[in-house]
Amino acid sequence: MSGRVTGTGEVFRAAVREWLSAAVAGLAEGALDDVTVRREWDRKLYDAGLAGLTWPVEFGGRGLSVLEEYVFHEEAARAGAPEGYGRIGRILAGPLLIKHGSPEQRQRYLQPILSGDEVWCQGFSEPGAGSDLANVGTRAERAGELYRISGQKIWTSFADHANRCLLLARTSARAPRHRNLGMFLLDMRQPGVDVRPITRITGDTTFSEVHFDGAVVHERDLVGGETGGWRMAMAVLSDERGPIEAITRYTAMSRAAAVLRECCASGSCDPELDEVCARVETVRWHSMRSLGNALAGIEDRAAGSVSKLMWSHTWQALTAYGLGLGCPAHELMWQRQYLESRAATIFSGSTQIQRNVIAERVLGLPR
Repeated sequence: MSGRVTGTGEVFRAAVREWLSAAVAGLAEGALDDVTVRREWDRKLYDAGLAGLTWPVEFGGRGLSVLEEYVFHEEAARAGAPEGYGRIGRILAGPLLIKHGSPEQRQRYLQPILSGDEVWCQGFSEPGAGSDLANVGTRAERAGELYRISGQKIWTSFADHANRCLLLARTSARAPRHRNLGMFLLDMRQPGVDVRPITRITGDTTFSEVHFDGAVVHERDLVGGETGGWRMAMAVLSDERGPIEAITRYTAMSRAAAVLRECCASGSCDPELDEVCARVETVRWHSMRSLGNALAGIEDRAAGSVSKLMWSHTWQALTAYGLGLGCPAHELMWQRQYLESRAATIFSGSTQIQRNVIAERVLGLPR
């Protein structure tokens, strides 16, 4: 199937399934991590109208609901589709600019994000400020219309491919905590930006360490004002832990659970198999509840933190069980999945931080 995918509901699902069948055909499993394949995938999604399903039409999106987004990710997981490099731009940077960006920023950045022409990374975590974002040390020192950036970020996904960085930096040494940060749209292809890929335990280099030494950002690329960075960061993290993120995690785990049952088909498995698969389905049901609330316009302050806790621990339990089966046909897959899952309870907000959020902001417990 070629051209633009249209429709809503089950019509949309059928059209997406048909499009994915044709788009994924011919891609070898080993090619799913190929840089060229992943860059081309972003462009294919854009050409098919699948890159900005929930973005407003006036900003280049389709103006569809989170339901269609869910359907797409579910079908993409089922089809074994690759993941492009546009995720951070589409899920984090783009929505932030739609809500809080200037007209000039939207005009400049939104279309290249959707088309995949520009890859984005997220410059939040630092060696001394991973879970405590308010304590970031990267400095943004004003010099006329420019800010000069100095400092270090770590665990930065896609930094070695990125054109732009959604960068959180300290704009004042004297202003109160949470009022001393700015959110910048930084050009990664300039002097003063040093990207050093980190080799993970799986052998890949998804993450990087990034050093800034006098890199510059114009004031027109500041989002939310010089003291509004904390508010912008919370908006980004809300999207990062929102229903779309939970949906993508569930669909990946559901595919792994299907492989798990395949591994068990020719042998005997203990009752723990059903428990693990039930936990995966619990993630789905919680995602669906969050989806329903989003569609109804109901604010659920606990949903993001609860989802993060559920899917990160479930992924680790799933992969540990799969690895323990010793299935020769899928041994390498389970080894890789198990190693990747070890970081799940740290990135996107650690387990400890999520529990603190639930305890303090939802249950009202004392600090």
